[in-house]
Amino acid sequence: MSSIRKKRKAFVEQADCVACGCCVKVCPLGAIRIISGIMAQVDMEKCVGCGKCAKECPASVIAVKEVTA
Repeated sequence: MSSIRKKRKAFVEQADCVACGCCVKVCPLGAIRIISGIMAQVDMEKCVGCGKCAKECPASVIAVKEVTA
């Protein structure tokens, strides 16, 4: 058995983010905020990778990926 755990986290393609705030509104854990009015940023400590933000993003610039914990 492997002791490496995989977790899912949301990642924002910040260069393409338009800071519309849709992801902020749907995040159940408040893990996303808009930085300087120009892009969304995910708090990796709070994010559980539920994918609600990725589904809501009108620009499709949020992806949920597996990361090694």
